[in-house]
Amino acid sequence: MDNNSIVLEAKSLTRRFGGLVAVNNVSFAVQKHEIFGLIGPNGAGKTTLFNLITALIPPSEGQLIYQGQDISQLRPHKIAALGIARTFQNIRLFGELSALENVIIGGHLHTNSGMITGVLGLPPAPSEESKSRKKALDLLEMVGLSDRTQEKAKNFAYGDQRRLEIARALALEPQILLLDEPAAGMNPSEKQQLSDFIRSLRERFNLTIILIEHHVPLVMGLCDRIAVLDFGQLIALGKPAVVRDDPAVIAAYLGSG
Repeated sequence: MDNNSIVLEAKSLTRRFGGLVAVNNVSFAVQKHEIFGLIGPNGAGKTTLFNLITALIPPSEGQLIYQGQDISQLRPHKIAALGIARTFQNIRLFGELSALENVIIGGHLHTNSGMITGVLGLPPAPSEESKSRKKALDLLEMVGLSDRTQEKAKNFAYGDQRRLEIARALALEPQILLLDEPAAGMNPSEKQQLSDFIRSLRERFNLTIILIEHHVPLVMGLCDRIAVLDFGQLIALGKPAVVRDDPAVIAAYLGSG
């Protein structure tokens, strides 16, 4: 692996909750523009790892290096400002707000207006509001929701809420996008559309994408490389064909169904 292409690196990352070790001495590196999959049984530590990367929880030990910078002790808003955005396993939208408002809120980090300036409508708030609105409309069009911009998020079907959440994450203008079980609740046709959609996101926004997903065929067909966790430990890392045939992976995960 070319060290110059590494965008995110976990070094001996560990997270304990009391006596439980949720992530245990995990090390891996993600390359720029890669679609990197993270799989494993329920309770393997996948979402905990996402929470560590996005600073929702701090590591007990180890480091996270993003573009050469140690981000292990940063707060979540700093992580987002650096260019790391995510979606959640349990969708977290503002249900009473419109689709457009949800996406505009996602891009708030990239506006310069203070709260008082915005409330009073003083410059530069109007011009920034216009730019934020246009960017949000463009993102909603890209995810196929341009005809529902004023509809409340709570009224969207599950798959459309997923797309809206991705649009909101993209409003942060990330360099790395973390997707936590994006195909959950989708039928086979929707999963194939999602796979194509994720590839298109990578190309359009020059993104690095890391995803947690239980649907193994989707991961195998979509990802450039895959990491497998079991009981918080990294048991396999490599290209899909290599991981699929790894005896430890078959025993821990794939062989169970």
